[in-house]
Amino acid sequence: MDSATTGGMPPAILLMGPTASGKTDLALSLAARFPLGIVSVDSALVFKDMDIGTAKPDRETRARFPHRLIDIITPEAHYSAARFREEASAAMAEITAHGQVPLLVGGTMLYFRALLEGLADLPRADPALRAVLDAEAREKGWSALHAELARRDPVAAARLSPTDSQRIQRALEICRLTGGAMTDLLAKGRGKPSSHRFLRLALLPSERAPLHERIAQRFRNMLANGLVEEVESLRRRYVLHADLPSMRCVGYRQTWACLEGAFGHAELADRGVFATRQLAKRQITWLTNSLPGEPFDCLAPDMTTRVCARVAEFLDA
Repeated sequence: MDSATTGGMPPAILLMGPTASGKTDLALSLAARFPLGIVSVDSALVFKDMDIGTAKPDRETRARFPHRLIDIITPEAHYSAARFREEASAAMAEITAHGQVPLLVGGTMLYFRALLEGLADLPRADPALRAVLDAEAREKGWSALHAELARRDPVAAARLSPTDSQRIQRALEICRLTGGAMTDLLAKGRGKPSSHRFLRLALLPSERAPLHERIAQRFRNMLANGLVEEVESLRRRYVLHADLPSMRCVGYRQTWACLEGAFGHAELADRGVFATRQLAKRQITWLTNSLPGEPFDCLAPDMTTRVCARVAEFLDA
């Protein structure tokens, strides 16, 4: 590859897709064939000791193919898109300096956007307003606040589940503080663009039903492999509560509620599968509306072959 022909910008690859689309296996196949360094783009994989419910690559896999930005904070801590942008940019620079190409793989679309477009200067959290929103949610339910958000910022509301209280609260907080939509503010204030040139790959299902079945089977496997026991262990080891970002991750939120007696163990699988399918739906919405990439059918038997060919073409350019 001749950097002079590409404006001196080193290459990087974004591998984006909904949950259960095969991103991890594809990333490992690419790393086995090309000189790539993997950077995780996943808001759940940053947490230590959360392995089963995040489908985290095992230690043997990570020993062979190191993953940056995995296991970097405890489940008690918070992680932000701004921190991701900073740490991912540093990881990309390090990978490039070692003669490799960064491969950023995951399903946290906000992080991808932060990397590609930067972050707007949004207002700081307002504790008094958040208390008001919490009181309204207790009285009317988060679905009512989600409906308000849909009127004020339909783009943001379309990406959020009516039960995603944390993000609904933040988006409404911004609307009420500024009188405008968070989506508009994000569009106005972007940071310095990345110094890399990107190949954007989007794994998208040609049909939803097979992806839904993959999701169901994967969640059932998580339960069989000890997801409930993992959450019980986390609750003993750390000082946690249900509103922490770690415990709001899909799968962990439903397991926590089950352990708190909100519903029985017999319902856990159905609730976890439903929540994961809703997550996949939101991820697909991001990829079709806000983060377009070169689409590859994640259900196609020749997906890996086709993606490898495209990556080879990109790296040879």
